[in-house]
Amino acid sequence: MFKKILIPTDGSALSAQSANAGILFARSTGAEIVALYVTQPFAATMGFDGMSAAYAFTDDDYDKANAEQAQKHLKAIADRADTAGVKSSAHAVSNFNIADGIVQAAIDYHCDMIFMGSHGRSGFSRLLLGSVTTKVLALTHNPVLVYRVKDEPKK
Repeated sequence: MFKKILIPTDGSALSAQSANAGILFARSTGAEIVALYVTQPFAATMGFDGMSAAYAFTDDDYDKANAEQAQKHLKAIADRADTAGVKSSAHAVSNFNIADGIVQAAIDYHCDMIFMGSHGRSGFSRLLLGSVTTKVLALTHNPVLVYRVKDEPKK
């Protein structure tokens, strides 16, 4: 059925929930996983004046922080996959558009499925926040399994 499943993460607890479900799905189908962390280039963080982000970080600082975050989050998924007995690889990519980065990674790493989470927002909050999952669904030709993540309990 599926041989290689792309599991994108943003490092959030909800994304980890989806990754865990993706690993279990991969184990049940005998597939391997490709864990993915997509960053945006430094230029994408700049405001309309082109200077707002420049006060806080340099390109190198930004790239280093992104690489550290990517490694941390990808290692967590790889460790869970290893514990579950699922073959895995991990990759960090950069793209101005997160959804485009996910779709392109599925092509580049020869994945035949994308497994990702969704908050299930609707109405105004979806309009404001957008949905990477919805954009991936619109852009890809691969099957996408959307896992409805459960919100963390309010404290």
